[in-house]
Amino acid sequence: MLTSSALLTDRYELTMLQAARHSGKADRPAVFEVFCRSLPGGRRYGVVAGTGRLLERIRDFRFEDEELDFLRSNKVVDTATIDWLANYRFEGNIWGYREGDLFFSYSPVLTVEATFEQAVVLETLILSVMNFDSAVASAASRMVGVAGGRFLAEMGGRRTNEIAAVAAARAAYIAGFDATSNLEAGRSWGIPTMGTAAHAFTLLHDTEEQAFRAQVETFGPGTTLLVDTYDTDNAVRLAVSIAGPELGAVRIDSGDLGVEVTRVRALLDSLGAHNTKITVTNDLNEYSIAALAAAPVDNYGVGTSVVTGSGVPTAGFVYKMVAFEDEGGQWVSVAKRSVHKTNVGGRKHAIRRHDSKGIATAEILAAGHLAEVTENDRELLVPLIVGGETDQAHLGAAGTKTAREHHREVMSSLPLNGLRLVRGEAAIPTEFV
Repeated sequence: MLTSSALLTDRYELTMLQAARHSGKADRPAVFEVFCRSLPGGRRYGVVAGTGRLLERIRDFRFEDEELDFLRSNKVVDTATIDWLANYRFEGNIWGYREGDLFFSYSPVLTVEATFEQAVVLETLILSVMNFDSAVASAASRMVGVAGGRFLAEMGGRRTNEIAAVAAARAAYIAGFDATSNLEAGRSWGIPTMGTAAHAFTLLHDTEEQAFRAQVETFGPGTTLLVDTYDTDNAVRLAVSIAGPELGAVRIDSGDLGVEVTRVRALLDSLGAHNTKITVTNDLNEYSIAALAAAPVDNYGVGTSVVTGSGVPTAGFVYKMVAFEDEGGQWVSVAKRSVHKTNVGGRKHAIRRHDSKGIATAEILAAGHLAEVTENDRELLVPLIVGGETDQAHLGAAGTKTAREHHREVMSSLPLNGLRLVRGEAAIPTEFV
């Protein structure tokens, strides 16, 4: 594992730093914001995730000898800049939406307040964490929404790189998944882990009966037996005959799942295994989960789709400077005006407006001033880092659990149209005031 996150960045951030130091503007106080111009993929809402991971990465953003030697040998920046980087510690403030919260177009999910030189070098690190984790969480939340309270397990570690696998498991858990197959995610973030056997275990043995007996004798009758290696119906009968009616679950990983599950449920019941649950896997996504809503499924295992954002692998976040303090001590709002890539200058005050029943009606953003907060409004930005010191409540397993609980709470405020899977407009409008 990396001990420093300092080189998880793009070269141009350091060259901008050097040039800004040359112009004498590097130490100007500045404000950067993270936001998306529109929700990607026609989604109705997004889910903020990655905050707890990011805060740890910023803590570890240190240029040690190895990193400095690389910069020096590759002539990335000059000696004076390398000397400055050797002493880098983020000393500013970061405000953000609480992890697990929802975001919409132009929601300032993170606000970085620091000198330009302190803030600019964090761009790629911030975006790489927040874009990936939020994309996974946004997809996972949609799956949770259509699962109808049934158990959901993340099992996509084999479908992404080894570091992303841990991050994806965490993001999915925050969004409401119940467990992960990834042991490192369990160790690092306190996520429940699950898993029993793959087809290779059955194929290892001379007969399916040998495999099932070995598993039941090892883990007890409450285990989950994979029944689709050869003939599913015969495997179900064999599983119940070995484990008895208290067999924990059977897993189906192939075929027309709606048809297979219905037949297997009837077979289990006919064998007296009324409490045996049915787990389905096999390339599930939010659409196939929704299609199985009426089927007697108890547990879902989701792999590729969740770790890739179900076709939307990034949240679409950008990192833009929106204000700086000039030599006279006055704050100047700045904004990009490129075609189709505009943004609004000035530090944003963000609130979410709700009706009398607690249902969200609008994302209210005030640029460069404070918005009027009414009785049913909720202020969205909370302090994450103040004066370089991180709020520990957002870190580790405890912070992950808190984010999961917060997501559950805010989902109850989402309008019903926000739960629709079809492409469309954001669940609530973003209004600048």
